[in-house]
Amino acid sequence: MAAKKAPAIKDKYTKTQMLSEISENTGLSRRQVNDVMDELGDLVERHIKKRGCGEFTLPGLLKIITKKKPAQKAKKGVPNPFRPGELMDVAAKPASIQVKVRPLKKLKEFATS
Repeated sequence: MAAKKAPAIKDKYTKTQMLSEISENTGLSRRQVNDVMDELGDLVERHIKKRGCGEFTLPGLLKIITKKKPAQKAKKGVPNPFRPGELMDVAAKPASIQVKVRPLKKLKEFATS
């Protein structure tokens, strides 16, 4: 099936506009499209939440990954990068989880074409 060439969208869509556009193009009702979007959000949550696998891929578009960052100890007497010659103290940081969204090949191609 050949991909149809639709014109570029100039203004950012609201959620309502997105649901209307998808429902018109697919023949599904707005309620069904909304249910699919909600389920997709739940699916992403279950993949990246605590004790989840930490990775979710929307094939061809994007990949969401979580990365655990360990806690950092406080440091004293560290050179100040903004004022050479001065020393500074760096506060401790607790462990955290970083979420990264990476574009896949198809999404990168959308931006360049």
